[in-house]
Amino acid sequence: MFTMSPGRRHRLAAVCLALLAAVLLILNIGLGIHYNKLTDSHLTLDDTERISKELVDLQDTYKTAVETMKDASKQVDSEMSRQMQTNWELEHQTKRSNDYKSQMEKVTKEIETMRSYLSMLSDGCKHCPAGWILMNSVCYYFPLKSNEVKTWKESRDFCQLQGGDLIIIDSRDEENTTVNYLKNYEAHTVMRFWIGLTDVHEEGTWKWWDGTLLAEGYWNDGEPNDHNNEDCAALYPKANFYKSWNDVKCDAQMKWICEKAPKSLS
Repeated sequence: MFTMSPGRRHRLAAVCLALLAAVLLILNIGLGIHYNKLTDSHLTLDDTERISKELVDLQDTYKTAVETMKDASKQVDSEMSRQMQTNWELEHQTKRSNDYKSQMEKVTKEIETMRSYLSMLSDGCKHCPAGWILMNSVCYYFPLKSNEVKTWKESRDFCQLQGGDLIIIDSRDEENTTVNYLKNYEAHTVMRFWIGLTDVHEEGTWKWWDGTLLAEGYWNDGEPNDHNNEDCAALYPKANFYKSWNDVKCDAQMKWICEKAPKSLS
């Protein structure tokens, strides 16, 4: 069934009343003209009084119609004001809903990230020493909870004492996983990490600590540039993991990443 909103009904009523007032005004004018013509004819006193009464009644009806039209116009204005406030509230609630949706999406993403970390930590407890995590079937150590920093050589010495060495990133998946883990962990803190790559023996020939030539690098724009004899590589966690490496002076102090084989995955 067709329904009409209150505001539309009020507007329609106002239009109808305006038309009625116009018709009554026209009739009033017409009767006045007709009455003037009749004054030139021979009318009785009763005819004159009757016409005068009809004119008075018509004027009263016209006044009533005008007042009714004014009341209807006020109702329309009031309804429009309420409708405007309703629109404002709807806009406000829509914005709040969108804000809540964005927050929920952010929290959901953080929960999923935490779940993946819990899995890494759980598996790490089974196959890696305390403080190490298991990713890509390899045990990794990230000194994220301490303020300790080391040179490139000191970092290698530390990793070797733990039965491992500085990380060798020889696949795109390992680069992506490592950078994403660090990026999500460090949040707004800027950190940099030694990796097991250097050209200290031959400038421009980058090799991993085991002597393997670098096959695919993930250098930042303009890197490596050997500025002030920079012969060791460091990883800077970025959203674009393809541009996360810089060459750095080997005696610089920074954090590091160790890796070693797990105990047993069987």
